Amino acid sequence: MLGMSLLSFLILTLIGAVVAAAYHYMIRYRFLEGNDAMAGKVIIGWFGAWLGSPVLGHWLWKVENVYIVPAILGAIAAVHLTVLSVKALARLAAMRPVAGEEKKEEIRPGKPAIAA
Repeated sequence: MLGMSLLSFLILTLIGAVVAAAYHYMIRYRFLEGNDAMAGKVIIGWFGAWLGSPVLGHWLWKVENVYIVPAILGAIAAVHLTVLSVKALARLAAMRPVAGEEKKEEIRPGKPAIAA
């Protein structure tokens, strides 16, 4: 049978939610504020936990076909790398000059204006 059991899904959701809450509320490592950002982190954490065992291996404790330690490490990696990537892209976008923006010379009192 393909797929996972409801208990496996709930365990992965719990792991993703705990990691997301730790990053969002305790560490305060975030790009966006509010419940939407937290929900996004829970989803990313779930995917990271889901990929944890296939990527990191099958070791230590197993509960309902979920290896706990690789799932936690996968959720941490996914949440951290997602926020890091978005922050890096935002910094890169802020550094890029806006197209069509002209440099204007400021005219201050006491500074002679240049006639064109």
